[in-house]
Amino acid sequence: MSNRVVCREASHAGSWYSASGKLSALPHAYKQVDPSITRRVFILGPSHHVPLSRCALSPAEVYRTPLYDLRIDQKVYADLWKTGLFERMSLQTDEDEHSIEMHLPYTAKAMESHKDEFSIVPVLVGALSESKEQEYGKLLSKYLADPSNLFIISSDFCHWGQRFRYTYYDESQGEIYRSIENLDKMGMSIIEQLDPMSFTNYLKKYRNTICGRHPIGVLLNAVAELRKSGLEMNFSFLNYAQSSQCRNWQDSSVSYAAGALIVH
Repeated sequence: MSNRVVCREASHAGSWYSASGKLSALPHAYKQVDPSITRRVFILGPSHHVPLSRCALSPAEVYRTPLYDLRIDQKVYADLWKTGLFERMSLQTDEDEHSIEMHLPYTAKAMESHKDEFSIVPVLVGALSESKEQEYGKLLSKYLADPSNLFIISSDFCHWGQRFRYTYYDESQGEIYRSIENLDKMGMSIIEQLDPMSFTNYLKKYRNTICGRHPIGVLLNAVAELRKSGLEMNFSFLNYAQSSQCRNWQDSSVSYAAGALIVH
């Protein structure tokens, strides 16, 4: 009997990003990565297609990318399984989901000089309650404290327009796209304060359609846990963009932001 390695194919290559592995430039946040010390890359992404109230781990052992294959860290996965807090997603769910995959080519590119010396820990994050965000944050905080671990949190920002069923507009900001930017930047500055409660309250108040709000919530709770023990951290956003500028009710746009958490 041969041992077959379970691989997750790069299912969105060619449609969502280049299948050739040619990346025009590394996004700003990836320039913060130090491949010489990074040994594990945790990637937390939201579930877009399946209802999930907890976090899920992949059944795959290898994630394919157009550059080279990435190995899943089976030791960390085994430790996470032992907690009883994780579900196993199907390979189909894994390949349908884009939130983690979108970061794989950039991870591979940023880590290219040490490509045989690191593994990945993909975690699909469900629609978690506040108490679950705290629980997963606490659990992952010990990994976040280790300088050889890199955490990547996958999220867009505001999805605005009738097709997203979200049309919040503050007229005092002027054009619609300015209102969207103001709303996003309010959320971004709250994330920079690293206070999970403030971020939860912001989401309750404005209902901003930030698809990675739960992965962000888990990170903020992990940070809060580490700060209790005196670890100093700061988060800053490096970049913000909108897919287009909305000026009327027929328009729609998606916002993107990139930031970096530095642990001192």
